Amino acid sequence: MGSAPQSETLNPSEKKRNKQKNKGEETDAPAYFDIYGPDAKADVVFKDLPAASSTLNLQDVQGLVKWVLGDGVMPSWIFVKNKPIIRNVILLYIPGLDAALYMSYKRLFSSLSEFCGNPKPVLALSCVSDELQTIDALLTCRKRKRDIDDSDKSNSNQLNEHGKFVRINLKDIQDLPFPITYYTLSKKQLADNGYYFELPGMVSTIPVSSGDPFHEIVALDCEMCITANGFELTRITLVDIAGEVLLDKLVKPLNPIVDYNTRFSGITPEMLDGVTTTLSDIQEEFLQLVHSETVIVGHSLENDLSALRVSHERVIDTAVLYSHRDQRGGTYHKLALRVLARNFLDRSIQCSGNGHDSVEDACAALDLALLKIKYGPDFGARQGLKKGKLVSALSQDSKKCSLIDDISVVKRYSDDSCNGISVSSDSEALSRTIKEAKKDRVGFIWTQFSGLINYLRDRSKDSEKLKCQIAEVLALRTCDNVKISRKKSKDMCPELKAVLSEIDSKIAKLYNELLANSLLVICTGHGDTPLVQRLRRMLSNESEIPVERQSLVQALEEFQAQAEVALCFASVKH
Repeated sequence: MGSAPQSETLNPSEKKRNKQKNKGEETDAPAYFDIYGPDAKADVVFKDLPAASSTLNLQDVQGLVKWVLGDGVMPSWIFVKNKPIIRNVILLYIPGLDAALYMSYKRLFSSLSEFCGNPKPVLALSCVSDELQTIDALLTCRKRKRDIDDSDKSNSNQLNEHGKFVRINLKDIQDLPFPITYYTLSKKQLADNGYYFELPGMVSTIPVSSGDPFHEIVALDCEMCITANGFELTRITLVDIAGEVLLDKLVKPLNPIVDYNTRFSGITPEMLDGVTTTLSDIQEEFLQLVHSETVIVGHSLENDLSALRVSHERVIDTAVLYSHRDQRGGTYHKLALRVLARNFLDRSIQCSGNGHDSVEDACAALDLALLKIKYGPDFGARQGLKKGKLVSALSQDSKKCSLIDDISVVKRYSDDSCNGISVSSDSEALSRTIKEAKKDRVGFIWTQFSGLINYLRDRSKDSEKLKCQIAEVLALRTCDNVKISRKKSKDMCPELKAVLSEIDSKIAKLYNELLANSLLVICTGHGDTPLVQRLRRMLSNESEIPVERQSLVQALEEFQAQAEVALCFASVKH
């Protein structure tokens, strides 16, 4: 078991050597060594590390999988005994279960404690990312150098023999390892990059009627002038995947223009003279061309959609798509569209001196997105940051993989070598995982129990429960923690108790059905991200704040600190 003391996992010879060492006798025997034979058993033991290096990250968890099944590097935080006889690895992801929640209600996890012992703390991604980014960190990995070299050869640019860019068509990006939806922004990315869909006058795209054709991908660019009410739409351009213009119209702002912003917008007073098309007219036309299933491509689209007053979540933002961290791994930096066009399209844009051309900008963003989709997420990345799917890496080591999760996760992270199994409930995930774990040829299984994060997501929408949570965490800052903890245990929400108990029951069923020498790794990834994200939105919208702003800031600090400490359990079935 992952938390068992060292003496409980040592064989007799190891115990004898340790006794000799304790008596002062010299011995050059290592602390751990493998024994092979008919009675040998695999095991894992967490190592005692200095406090400063005892907390893991998500790459450490993934590294354990790669070490056991592939050609990864031996982890420094855990000893894997008799590694060759481990038959498979099951990585179970339970988002929402942070260290604070687990310790507060540990009595509800009797099976988890019995089978897996005490966990190791895991530091979640900075700023508490959403679930998809955590999954991405676990199910994608850096490519090996030989794979990077091979992919670089195929990532030659799209120039023909005359040096002209050849546009990628829809056929070129079908049946790729990373589907188009892999590159759309997650809800967390939308929020972090200023996509606000609850502004006054917002209209939402609607689903396409069954059987009707629709545009799968379009590119959008808008130009704005400054009015007495701020930036307002004055031109909209929409192009299809072939670069053909679908919509290109000038728009009369609702309020008087105070600055035509010609240097950037390219709009002049003469251009708008006689224009009668209004924002509502454009919205009506736009919704006839773009449906909720359509992927909209653009550069910093938060500004375009805001000016257009359209709510749409299937977005590929090339500013985010080609962003990169600074050398210290901190802030993400976005590059200007003209820089990206020059670097990757060999194209000069926005250099006429007469302002931007929205058709030109829309086509540039479209071509950049298509390049990334065709050549994969590594296109345009720095050499050391190129990554691929974990299942693909394990497949190269002749390990068959099964991904059991929501269909969006399966499509995003599986490949042709992988068994992609979509499920719609934790019960279904459990039964399919048990079935896959008993197959001889399956070496790696990923699955997720999402009951807790779904409960937390629903709870974050309840204003009364939210107020209670804020009051409780503020009380913890000033009161006796022991008293609060006892009261918390006594007054535990029956719904949360049922959710946690159900998770423990499912873990017990899974463990009991595993075959001998199967390695079960459980990672929680992060804590209550829906609550953290709700509080952040409240701080950006003063009218929603139910308490003093400073109190809400303090509560957010506490909730975020809790959510950033996840857990990792590891145990071999005997």
